[in-house]
Amino acid sequence: MIRYLQRMQIGQTVRDDGPQSHLSKSGTPTMGGLLILAAIVVSGLLWADLTNRYVLVTLTVVVAYGIIGFVDDYRKVIRKDSKGLIARWKYFWQSVVALGVAFYLYSSATISAETSLLVPFFKEVFPQLGAFFIIITYFAIVGTSNAVNLTDGLDGLAIVPTILVAGAFAIFAYVTGNANFAEYLNIPHIPLTS
Repeated sequence: MIRYLQRMQIGQTVRDDGPQSHLSKSGTPTMGGLLILAAIVVSGLLWADLTNRYVLVTLTVVVAYGIIGFVDDYRKVIRKDSKGLIARWKYFWQSVVALGVAFYLYSSATISAETSLLVPFFKEVFPQLGAFFIIITYFAIVGTSNAVNLTDGLDGLAIVPTILVAGAFAIFAYVTGNANFAEYLNIPHIPLTS
């Protein structure tokens, strides 16, 4: 796939105002997020329980943020605009998606554990967040996305931290959704998260 992208000259343009050492990275294949996006969406549609609202929320965020990333990469590659999507618009659309999802999760919560904060290393500390849940969820979604984006840099190395973080989130979701593990680890059990 990388050779195909290089042959098609679908690569990163590097801004002139950066360090000279970055200019050698010009042409690094980009739009790899489309492959990740396709793998997640196809896998989700084939094997996930589409009646589970957590699955639908996850797919919604992945697709929406994928569209934002595609527009950013499209502007960089096709329009040869090294800045891509203007940061304020990227942040605006990320915020719209994150706030919409956070509000939906808050308003559709059926048990108090869904909007509580688990404080690590304290067995009985589960503060109920109330509407503050929306703010924390917003920062978790936007922060995670931008952390990966900043880690990516010029070499397109976002896949390693993405795999590590996704793996950790998958473990948290599984343990929280499994009644036996949740009881053993003394954490709130939230059905359907695994």
